[in-house]
Amino acid sequence: MDTAATGAFLARHVPFDALSSDELAHVAANAREEHYAGAAIILVEDGTPAEHLFVVRDGSVELVHQGEVVDVLYSGESFGHPSLLTGLAPAFTVRAGADPATLLLITREAALSVLGNPAGAGYVAATLRELLVRTGHVVHALPELGTTPVGELIARPPLFCAGSVPIRDAARLMTDRHASAILVRDGVELFILTDAMLRAKVVAAGLDAESPVTSILEPALEIPPDRMAVDAVVEMLDAGADHLVVVDPARRVLGILSAADLAGLETRSPFAIRHALLRAEDEDELVRAAAKLRPLFLALLGANVAPAGVGRILSLQIDSISQRLIDLTIARIGAPPVPWAWLTLGSVARREFTLGSDQENAIAYASGGDEQASDRYFAALGAAVTRGLIRCGVHPDPNEVVAGNPLWRMSEARWVRVFRECLESPDRSHLIRANVAFDFRHAAGALNVVPPLVAVLREAKRYPDFLRRFARAATDFKPPLGFRGALVTSAADTRGRGLDLKVGGTIPITNLARFYALSNGITISSTVERLLAVEEMGVLDTETASALREAFEIVTRIRLAHHAERIDAGLPPDNIVEPDTLSPLTRTQLREAFRVVAHAQKRLSVYVPLGL
Repeated sequence: MDTAATGAFLARHVPFDALSSDELAHVAANAREEHYAGAAIILVEDGTPAEHLFVVRDGSVELVHQGEVVDVLYSGESFGHPSLLTGLAPAFTVRAGADPATLLLITREAALSVLGNPAGAGYVAATLRELLVRTGHVVHALPELGTTPVGELIARPPLFCAGSVPIRDAARLMTDRHASAILVRDGVELFILTDAMLRAKVVAAGLDAESPVTSILEPALEIPPDRMAVDAVVEMLDAGADHLVVVDPARRVLGILSAADLAGLETRSPFAIRHALLRAEDEDELVRAAAKLRPLFLALLGANVAPAGVGRILSLQIDSISQRLIDLTIARIGAPPVPWAWLTLGSVARREFTLGSDQENAIAYASGGDEQASDRYFAALGAAVTRGLIRCGVHPDPNEVVAGNPLWRMSEARWVRVFRECLESPDRSHLIRANVAFDFRHAAGALNVVPPLVAVLREAKRYPDFLRRFARAATDFKPPLGFRGALVTSAADTRGRGLDLKVGGTIPITNLARFYALSNGITISSTVERLLAVEEMGVLDTETASALREAFEIVTRIRLAHHAERIDAGLPPDNIVEPDTLSPLTRTQLREAFRVVAHAQKRLSVYVPLGL
């Protein structure tokens, strides 16, 4: 192994970048290179304590806790130090990613000399804190759907027809309603007709399609709504059925569940889909795995997962797609020339992604050296990941807020300057950039760009001109309310007139939460967490803060339900809803949510003068 090359590599990464040349040479001389096949185990959770400090040289490794990938580490990132320092068993299983990985193994004595200095101690504390946070986010974003009661999996009302209806008409009704089964009630008894029965008894057997539907019905297999999904699968298999009818104690039919709804539940769980994304062999396989996001989304809504939970789960899946695309791209174009960081922006950064959201991302890379060569490399990386996300169904932001765009790909020093320029020169373009870039999250890469950027954000409260203009920008998007609080619709493509739930609902609330947070030194990104924080600080009164949180949940819930309706109809999810299609109660809730937002926007003129 080339000791000089090893030292040069380590010098580019934390915590080795703080070492003197002699200290660096000592560490490099006490390191060896090891190669691991894809998915090879390196450390075992609760197993033998680490004997080395590990540094990723090429490829990637996964940190796994209780079977779930908590984090993915790339070139220049270290692991094993908590176990090495304490002598305790590793808290995570560490394995190579889907592709082979090359690691540097640094001896205990040399590692202790690095981790014992102030920079090393700070690195240990920061990485431990980050792992705890990431573990919490992963655990909360991966609910187990298999133990969900079947009553919570019902996504649509049951379909009925009369027994005298011709088989042809019943089949046509099933097709029109996108249903795989239809029910007939005969007194207290329930009978069912399914797609499989139509194929076996009509198509294959040649039965006249004008015969009454009663000629091919079978008794329905009934199940109570509190039966667990895993138990329902067993019952379905025992009965040899492919559909279950969920009935309440009064024998009212609540819905129909197919074998695909239940037997496929595990394969479209958040766990299974994330595993498939992270282990995809190539981009084509990744695209096929990403296609399961829509069924996952419908399953989450059917299981009554709260809107905030749906956002966290989908955001984690987008993180996983991005991580695998980064892996595949680096394997194809070669190792990055300098440390880097992949930044998610917007709704994914806030963990509020919906199927009607766009991809927004950026790249930061280490300053110094041949920055033109670095930028060429990361331009290729950013463009490839952006294209891959598009193939996976995540469309780019219309303003091209993507890492392939040089405006969103720059050195760490340049990013810090841009953040500071947003505060010091808050013209229109800088305010637009601040609204996007100030919601960021470090998703991958060894460059620790978060501390310098967060340090700039904490200074925002010291720039009154920025705050004044940022407050005004926070009210640019108005809720669609007209005279006396009536809902105001606008042209919505070819479908007539509608309400844009994103532009008129979630964006205004997100903007308000961002303003109050930044103006008070709060750097957390989630809209709800920001509103909670400013309420706890006494910046925003409890009534307004809680009303905005409730409004955000209402608008998001309606938005997600609209996505589901579009998917059920075979259409792409969007954010335009026609008020006439909503129930009176939902329209009332939406109107009240918009009124809360309008009132909160008006309050900004009290908090900070809006005149320029």
